This record gives sequence, structure tokens and C-alpha cells, in this order.
Amino acid sequence: MHGRLVGWRRNLAVLWLGTFIAGMGFSEIMPFLSLYVGELGHFTRGQLTMYSGLTYAVTFFVIAVVSPLWGKLADRRGRKLMLLRSSLGMAIVIGLMGFVHHIWILILLRFLQGLCAGYIPNASALIATETPKENSGTAIGILTTGYVSGNLIGPILGGVLAQIFSIRLTFIITGILLLIVFALSLFFVHETYRPNPQAQATRQGSLLSQFKNPTLIIVLLVSTMIIQMGNNSITPIISLYVKQLMHNVGPITVVAGIIAALPGISTLLSAPRLGHLGDTRGTGRILVFGFVFAILMYFPQGLVSSIWVLGLLRFMIGISDGALFPTIQTMLSKNTPRELTGSIFSWNQSFQALGSMFGSLAGGAVSNWFNYSGVFIFTALSLLLNFILVLFFIPELRHPWQPKA
Repeated sequence: MHGRLVGWRRNLAVLWLGTFIAGMGFSEIMPFLSLYVGELGHFTRGQLTMYSGLTYAVTFFVIAVVSPLWGKLADRRGRKLMLLRSSLGMAIVIGLMGFVHHIWILILLRFLQGLCAGYIPNASALIATETPKENSGTAIGILTTGYVSGNLIGPILGGVLAQIFSIRLTFIITGILLLIVFALSLFFVHETYRPNPQAQATRQGSLLSQFKNPTLIIVLLVSTMIIQMGNNSITPIISLYVKQLMHNVGPITVVAGIIAALPGISTLLSAPRLGHLGDTRGTGRILVFGFVFAILMYFPQGLVSSIWVLGLLRFMIGISDGALFPTIQTMLSKNTPRELTGSIFSWNQSFQALGSMFGSLAGGAVSNWFNYSGVFIFTALSLLLNFILVLFFIPELRHPWQPKA
């Protein structure tokens, strides 16, 4: 076993564990953040949705602004340094969130959290640069299961802790988990890639001018933003939607945690297989499938009256997540010069953060203007428009069953 875990396989194993713990730590608190906001004051329904959306959005706004800067630094100094910066900073900031008693202090800490973000994309960039191109889809698919597995366990663990103790305790536990991630990254991640200043110095012009197909890169980045906007429009209201479906009776935080975790189960099962199919059958096929399946699964979620039906549909959404995000990362990796991988993955995180920010604000606004059900319809329509955009600007995806995309 030890003899086989060398080079990129060793880093993949260590970073899988790191992203697993990071994903578990982050997801412990995300489904219940709106409930935590409700504990910090006596808010009307409109104020609660507004403050919840703002609390989610501020982190992603900062990430969108600073990610390209961190990406440049990663290409110059290495991705491991960014892993250490992110895990230690997040451990401190998220741990402090368990001690706040005012909504604006929480928003300030969420702002600082955005400055510290970047562990997952830098782990992906490190794997992408260390892995042979012919294995990149499989490797990124496997790495995705680490984060998704953590997301799967985190909401359930957080829901149980919140039910037995308090939501505040989940922030403290998250900080401790991220300190473990910091230690794993410090002692066990080895970066063999060395930046080439001469190669970087010879490159002129804008970032996009250094790509063979800049239109493809732009479309993939915008798609990341729209997909994440749709997904994250659900996050601020999912626990409130569960509370409504349960008629405010029963272990709401536990059920909300389970509902939030269900997509992770199907993503965990589907992402490696879909990544391998993308390597062998064509990434275009997987991308088209992911869009179509997501659209079909989101529409009925806004029409359900049973928590069980919602749970089933949320489970199915994980399959589309296992297709869309890893496939986009794989296509970016295969169409990016090696020395720019950190930059493009950070730009991808920046667009993902913009999607999270717009989604958080849209989720709060749509649920306030209409109701919680309207948010799911909004998500389905957003993905439909995104799919049309992809087909328009990437003509080869209009016939995905032809040879590899």
C-alpha cells in the first residue's frame, strides 16, 4: 500500500482526507446559519430572510474579489502555502463565530471568513497540476467525493449537536476540525511542482489571451457562477422550508441536516463514476446530462407538500452536482497551461463565490416576494438559461453523443 501511494496518488489520498474534514466542518454550520441568525435578535420574517441572505452573501462577495489575487500568489509561491493560509485562518474565524451575540459581529466574521477562503480550489489546483492529464477527470472526481462526503456527514452531525447542545457549539467544533486540516496539510502534503518564473515572465497580455480557446474558458466560468447561484439560492431557506413542511413540529434541525446531506450521498456515489466516464466517453456528454437532469429535478421541489418527497428529490440533485462541477473543473484543467492552473482555479472559485453571493441574495429576495417554493422554480429557470448559453457558445456540445468533447 505504501509503495503505491507515491507522487500524485499520495497527495490525492492526503487531500481527500483534508477536503473531507474541511467539507464536514463547513457543512456543519451552513444549513443552520439562518436559524442562528434568528437567535441573535427579534426579527420579522422579512428581516430574517434579509439578514440570512446578507450573512451568506458577504463571505462570497469577499471570496469573489480576493480569489484571483490568491491564485496569482499560488502560481508564484505554490499551492501548499495557500492550503495552510486558508485552513488556519478559517479555523480561527469560524471558531470565533460561536461566541457572537450580535448580527453585525457575525456578518463581520463572515467577511473575514471570505478573506481566508480557498482550501478546496487550491487542493483541486494542486491535484490538477500533479496528475497526468489522462487521469485528471478521475482524480478530480475522487477529490470531489472527499468534500462531498464531508458535506454529507457535516449537516447530520451539526443537526444532532444543535439539537442536543446548541448551534454555537458547532462553530467551535468546526474550528477544531479545521486546525486538524491545517496539520494534515502542513506535514503530509508534498508539492513537487515548482513555478517557472521564466515561463511566466514570457507570457504577455491578459490572462484570457494565454488560452487557445478563451470563449470556452469564459463560458465554463460563467456556468460555474450560474450553477452555484442556483444551488446556493436554496441554502439560506432550506432549514426554514423544512420547518414549514414539518409545521414547526419535531426535531427540525436534525431533519434539516439530513435533507441538506442527502445530495451528498448521491454525489459521493456518482462523481467518481461520472469522472471516469468523462475521461473515457467525453466530458461533453457528462456536462449535458448534468444540466438536463438538474433542471428536471429542481422544478418539482417547489411543489412538494411532503418532507419525504423533498428528501427524495434532494437526493437526486446530488447526481447532477456530481456531473456538473467536477466536469467543469476537468474541462478547465485540460484546457489550461500548467503554470496557470492556480490562477484559473482561483478564478473559478471567484465565479463560484459570485454565484453563491447572488444565490444567497436571490434566495432571500424570492422567498420574501413569493414563498419558499418560488426559490426552487427560480433555480430551475436559472439552470435552463445556463444550459441554453452553453449550447449556444460551445457548438460541439449540441451533439454530445458524437466522439469525445
